Amino acid sequence: MKSGYKKILALTLGSSILVGGCTGVDNLTNREKVEVTKPSTENKKNAYETENFVRIQDYKGEGYKLRDSRPETGQLAEENREEIEEAVQQFFNSTYKTEVIVHNIVGAEDGASVFVESVGEPHFYTYAIIPIDVENKIVKTDNVYSEAGQVENAIQGALYAMVYHQEFSALDDYLETVIQEYPVVGIPIEAVEKVGGSGFSNSVYRTSKLGKELEGIYNLYLKNPEVSKEELKKKLSEANFKPDQMLILIELYMKESDVEPDQAVFDKIVSDIEEMKGIPSGSYSIILNDNLIDKRRGIGTKDNSLERTMRNGIMKE
Repeated sequence: MKSGYKKILALTLGSSILVGGCTGVDNLTNREKVEVTKPSTENKKNAYETENFVRIQDYKGEGYKLRDSRPETGQLAEENREEIEEAVQQFFNSTYKTEVIVHNIVGAEDGASVFVESVGEPHFYTYAIIPIDVENKIVKTDNVYSEAGQVENAIQGALYAMVYHQEFSALDDYLETVIQEYPVVGIPIEAVEKVGGSGFSNSVYRTSKLGKELEGIYNLYLKNPEVSKEELKKKLSEANFKPDQMLILIELYMKESDVEPDQAVFDKIVSDIEEMKGIPSGSYSIILNDNLIDKRRGIGTKDNSLERTMRNGIMKE
């Protein structure tokens, strides 16, 4: 990260919008819990929750703030939105050979995070950073950059999903059935678009690459963005890829307000994933939250969340 630019680690989506490389969902979740419960007194905690916790169904990414952000950066970014969008799109085209749509611009301390979605395949969400000189009111459109590994991680996860599109379709079908049969929901797609920045993801899960074995297909894509799924699969088969090098994080919320995460529903999802065949290889983590999300941080995990995360995750070969 360039010096001076500070921002909160926003995990994905939903509870935990995965931004940047993943150093372990357990660690990230613990940090999120500290963030949510940080106020020193119960009164302060309750006041914060009253102001910032909203029903997951109502969350569209509004109210999201980066740590140490200044209103001046957000205002300057909005005043120069057209120039920022053009600069960021050029950055992704030239650096990553990828066309993107800009969904949201969030001011920070001395810059802004620009959340984007790729057009077509590989499909992913991520963000870039544009520096802003507040004192001189200059948006530095020539200096757009991304955090180390952030976009690369997103693209590699999306390429992995392209290679195993049938398996991901099977996972999609299963989770759609879960939402139909049980009182749980995912995060609205508008929130994924506006504050996601979490690679290959949708309303109920997201991926994060944990190893270097996907770099081969990433380099293949940069050389030829029109590379076929067959070529990608052949390249991946040559790498020493193992399931624990791809995190697949499933995160759901209770559908109704004022209820605790349902242990029976959680256990059923865990059991199903453990037994299922034909879904993507990877290390699966599962989180079930109550109905509320912290709109300022885009985080839904709390002390009462039910979790099966990396430390004791589900490995699917």
